[in-house]
Amino acid sequence: MTIQTTRLSDPAVRAFVAAVNNHDREGFMALLAPGATMADDGSERDLEEWTDREIFSSHGHLEVDNESDGGRRLLARYRNDTWGEMRTRWTFTVDDDGRISRFETGQA
Repeated sequence: MTIQTTRLSDPAVRAFVAAVNNHDREGFMALLAPGATMADDGSERDLEEWTDREIFSSHGHLEVDNESDGGRRLLARYRNDTWGEMRTRWTFTVDDDGRISRFETGQA
């Protein structure tokens, strides 16, 4: 059963999912700490290039099925125009100021 975005526990992760689903690039970038990093399937990626390709130019969308670790770990169905839909995992590191300094994703 899908968890509504507004019910996700961690405020930064909730805003991240909302920005992805609303295709809000500006809002998404504002959530990230300076120098934020990310990995996809265990490989470090260029965050700006990856998010443009995998989220914004390909109409990415997250439907969260489960959360853990205070809402900083998600199991979700992710889809975009390039890859279709797949089951994914997401892990977030949130700084003391509430901004995301790192996220990791990959197939679950």
